[in-house]
Amino acid sequence: MRAMVLAAGRGERMRPLTDHTPKPLLHVGGRPLIAWHLDRLARAGFRDVVVNLAWLGDSIRDALGDGSPWGLRLRYSPEGDYGLETGGGIHRALGLLGPEPFLVVNGDIWTDIDFGSLAVPPPGLAHLVLVPNPEHHPGGDFVLKQGQVGEGAGERLTFSGVGVYRPELFADCSPGVFPLAPLLRRAMAAGRVTGESHRGRWFDIGTPERLQALDLQLRSSGEAHG
Repeated sequence: MRAMVLAAGRGERMRPLTDHTPKPLLHVGGRPLIAWHLDRLARAGFRDVVVNLAWLGDSIRDALGDGSPWGLRLRYSPEGDYGLETGGGIHRALGLLGPEPFLVVNGDIWTDIDFGSLAVPPPGLAHLVLVPNPEHHPGGDFVLKQGQVGEGAGERLTFSGVGVYRPELFADCSPGVFPLAPLLRRAMAAGRVTGESHRGRWFDIGTPERLQALDLQLRSSGEAHG
């Protein structure tokens, strides 16, 4: 299975940190945020990884190179200066991801989710990892019942930004800028989205304060590099 790390976002809420440094290259625990993902993907057995690029994308390409330091083969999907949102970005990269199901990881999270356990084709069009709602998103996103993800009544959980998708999820899409959520909701209505709950560590690095808090936690736990 191939994987994709979403790294094209502008990181507006992280300014001024992201004015000159793309969000995936911001350091946490002594290394770039995206390096944590690449390391975990490699240890999980992934070898081919696509990284999409927009804001300061050349900096990301220069920093990561061909992926050989992680034992990975990195390929890049440039999206211009402003990006194509999540749906449009994945759709543009389909030619690099191939015809089989693939894993997608948001570049602006930090997590101990076991990517290796997700390297299984989903029975439907998508399989999402959900997490308990963080303080900044108390309403959650979706409901998980008996392995199915939907929007009905019940306890709502937050989408972690980690999921496995079949290319067929994007079958009716045209190139351009569009979000992923409407595609997922349509597939949910058809009963074609499964999911699981992750109760381990997960952080949405959406503000400088959250970045600093994670950095302190990694350093205090001895997990930091350097």
